[in-house]
Amino acid sequence: MKGSKKIILEWVRMVLIALVISFFIRTYVAEARWVPTESMAPTIKAGDHLMTEKIAFKIKGIERGDIVVFTPPEKVNVENEDFVKRVIGLPGETIYIKDGVVYINDQPLNEPYILEKPKRDFYPFTIPDNCVFVMGDNRNNSYDSRYWGALPIENIIGRVVVLYYPLKDAKLFIND
Repeated sequence: MKGSKKIILEWVRMVLIALVISFFIRTYVAEARWVPTESMAPTIKAGDHLMTEKIAFKIKGIERGDIVVFTPPEKVNVENEDFVKRVIGLPGETIYIKDGVVYINDQPLNEPYILEKPKRDFYPFTIPDNCVFVMGDNRNNSYDSRYWGALPIENIIGRVVVLYYPLKDAKLFIND
């Protein structure tokens, strides 16, 4: 009986260690995500599974083109739901949309990842410090910064690094 009690205690110890390690990784290093909407199509579709990293972007910083997972600002009035969008504008830049073209500081933005140009114009908006401007790749079906303004960088949970499911669509997201 003594030997079986020792084995049970060892198993409990191993399970607790595994739980602590997995909690640490999920909280501070990387996290799997499931995408519920088409707002990032065609790049990311509803039902896709993603892996986000939570460390490198904090060291390196956010760059235009990064796809990020974030908690929407309070004014969005959505509880317990994170969003996935692409960073389009950086702090201090002025962004606007005219005739389906996104402009950053009066320069047209090259966007090979969108299928359809935005149908609505967007007035010039200067992005505040410590904020970014995010948009879904599905420009005409995305609830994003055009509707609720700049996203505080502190709301960003992680940067998408890989789409891993479905396997036929698997890809790495490396913003060069």
